[in-house]
Amino acid sequence: QVQLVDSGGGLVQAGGSLRLSCAASGRALSGRRMGWFRQAPGKEREFVAAIRWSETTTYYADSVKGRFTISRDNAKNSVYLQMNSLKPEDTAVYYCAASEVGRSLTQGTAYWGQGTQVTVSS
Repeated sequence: QVQLVDSGGGLVQAGGSLRLSCAASGRALSGRRMGWFRQAPGKEREFVAAIRWSETTTYYADSVKGRFTISRDNAKNSVYLQMNSLKPEDTAVYYCAASEVGRSLTQGTAYWGQGTQVTVSS
């Protein structure tokens, strides 16, 4: 299995920045996609961003394009989400995720971090 530990959430004012981190252990990440989902209270979990581990191709939800950047560090088996120009509507629990080998996150999310809270005040 792949174990994921996400961190870096916190409280920031609108317009501020946060950087989320996700450390992976266990199975190799090659051939997988890693990324982030978020879930606000009373709302459905939604896709935020993803990256192909090997190729570093990235994908973003329209709502975060131009503001969020996903990246990975192969040596550290870690994925990051740099969040800039944060808005109150970005407030949610953010979950790191990893797909099965050869699958996308939206089609084959298999592993989840415990979640880290991001709160953006007005």
